Amino acid sequence: MDVHGTITEFDGERGLGELRTDEGVAFGFHCVSIADGSRSIEVGARARGLRHVGLLGQDDLVDVAAV
Repeated sequence: MDVHGTITEFDGERGLGELRTDEGVAFGFHCVSIADGSRSIEVGARARGLRHVGLLGQDDLVDVAAV
């Protein structure tokens, strides 16, 4: 499922980020999930990603890209 929202957090050292939808639902992602391979994304950017069940059974995002 495609998810759209805003990047609310990104820690470049740890490689962890969060995208929050306009409805307020938060999804985490890891820097290797950023679609362009840059391993970084700007906080405040509008973005989209694909909802995915992660290793710990939590919803997270893959194929994250700024739009």
